[in-house]
Amino acid sequence: MYTLDPKGSVGPKSSFLVAVNLPDQPFDEVEEHLAELAELIRSCGGKVVGQEIQRRRRPVASTFIGRGKAQEIATIAREAGAEIVIFDDDLTPSQVKNLEKLVELPVMDRSSVILEIFSRRARSREARTQVELARLGYLLPRLTRLWGHLSRQVGGIGVRGGAGETQLEADRRMLRQRIKKLKKDLKKIERTRQVQRRGRQNVPVIALAGYTNAGKSTLFNRLTGAGVRAENLLFATLDSRLRRGALKAGQIVLFGDTVGFIRKLPHHLVSSFRSTLEEITEADIVLHVVDRSHPAWADQLKVANGVLEDLEVDPSRIVLVLNKTDRLEEASFSAGSEAVAVSALTGAGLESLKDLLSQRLFPQEEVTVDTLETTG
Repeated sequence: MYTLDPKGSVGPKSSFLVAVNLPDQPFDEVEEHLAELAELIRSCGGKVVGQEIQRRRRPVASTFIGRGKAQEIATIAREAGAEIVIFDDDLTPSQVKNLEKLVELPVMDRSSVILEIFSRRARSREARTQVELARLGYLLPRLTRLWGHLSRQVGGIGVRGGAGETQLEADRRMLRQRIKKLKKDLKKIERTRQVQRRGRQNVPVIALAGYTNAGKSTLFNRLTGAGVRAENLLFATLDSRLRRGALKAGQIVLFGDTVGFIRKLPHHLVSSFRSTLEEITEADIVLHVVDRSHPAWADQLKVANGVLEDLEVDPSRIVLVLNKTDRLEEASFSAGSEAVAVSALTGAGLESLKDLLSQRLFPQEEVTVDTLETTG
C-alpha cells in the first residue's frame, strides 16, 4: 500500500501553515482560505501551531515563496514546535523537495491534506477505490522525490543511472498497473450504477449538493429519516447515499446525499469521483445547499456553482437552499425569490421546501387536486 509521502501524513502532528498573497487577491480572502486549511487539518486529527502569509507579485518557480522566506519560516516553525509545514496552494514535486531542504521539516500542500482526509473517511468500496486512484495519480509525478537519495548513487563506469533509477522505474510501473486496475474497477461500479438508475426511472431523484459542511447530511436525515452521520466537520461523509422520502401523501421520491465541494479541490479527486458526482448530473432536481450563516457563504456559493457548471448541470434543475438560518437574526438576510430558507437542525422551512419540490415534480397532481376542490 502506497502512502502520499512517508513523511507527509498529517496525523496528530503540529502544523505550520503558509500562504501567498498575490496582487489580484484580497488579503482577507487569503486569510479565510488559510482558516479553512486549518479546519481541514483539524478534521484529520492535526493541530495548527502557527501561520505565515507572504505578499508576492508572483510565486517563485523553485521554492514558491523564495529562499529567504523559507529560511525565515524554518526558524519560526521550529520555535512554534511545528512538525510539518503545509502550504495552502499546490506545490510541484521540485518545490516540495527544495522547500524540505531549506525548512528541514516535511512539507505538504493543500491537495495532499484533502487526499489524506478522503483516505481516512472513505467507507464504501466505491469511495475507497476512488480515493486510492486519486492518491496514486497525485503520487506518480512525486516518485522522483521519494527515491532521489538513491538516484545519486553512481552505478559504476559505463553504467547509466543507479539503484534509484531502477527502483523508480519499477515503482512507476507498479503504480501505472494499479491505476489501470482501479480504473477498470470503477468502470464496473459505474455500470452497476447505470443499471440501478434504470431500475428506478419511475421514481424522481433529488440530489443534495453544495460546499462541504453546508449541512447536506443533516438535511438529508430530515427529509428521509436515514440517520446518516452528520458532524460539524469538513468532509464528515464521503459515500453517496440514496434513501426514499415522501413530499406529500403518495409522492415518493429518492433523495441522494453526495460528497461536498471545496475550493482548490484536487484535479485527481474530481476525476476519480466523477461516477459518484453523476448522481448529481442525473438527478431530476439538485438542491444546492448553502451554509447561509458562514461568513464566506457567498464565496462558497460561487465555488459550488463552478463545480455544478463543470458537471454541466442544467440551472433550471437547481433549487438554492439557504441552510442554518437558525444561527441568523430573521432580519439579517433575505432568501430572495429563487431560494428557500431552511434550518435542517430545527426543521424550519422544510414544509415550504417540500411544497416547492412537489410543485416541480408532481404538477399534474396539484392541478387534479385544485380541479376537484373547485368542482366540489
